[in-house]
Amino acid sequence: MGSTSSGRPVDARDRDGEGRARNARPRDGLGRPLPYGAAGVDRQPEGVVRTPEETVAEAQTLLAAGKPFHAHEVFEDAWKSGPAEERELWRGLAQLAVGLTHAARGNATGGARLLRRGAAAVSAWAADTERRQPYGMDLTGLSAWARDLAEAVERGGESVDAARRAPRLRG
Repeated sequence: MGSTSSGRPVDARDRDGEGRARNARPRDGLGRPLPYGAAGVDRQPEGVVRTPEETVAEAQTLLAAGKPFHAHEVFEDAWKSGPAEERELWRGLAQLAVGLTHAARGNATGGARLLRRGAAAVSAWAADTERRQPYGMDLTGLSAWARDLAEAVERGGESVDAARRAPRLRG
């Protein structure tokens, strides 16, 4: 068996505490893997159960810091652990964060697609539930932000500054 430049066996897989495959490479602020041994940003722990208010506050802090990939992880936790009637809301918000991630990485096509998909999901959830401002979030404003950013990304075709273009979740 060969090894990589980091000395790790080629077929070795990173594992978490339960033995599941999990990439342990450090990540940058946009979630891109860095070489083993490089300094990265702290990873968002997975599977954390938060109140909806805590989810919104934590995600907003990460978005404002230019870490939409990490905000997506927070929304994903809410999507997986929250009540069934809110899963589409949190999934849509996770898609918005991933769309911003792709736009910041310079992937205009993927960024615009996910921004629009997330906007459609939160708009549909708001229409279905008649809840336009769950947990103080302005879903109409978030949908408009996402659609506007999708157009700008497609028009410009270059990466955006994630912190500067981050949405305000609460009006």
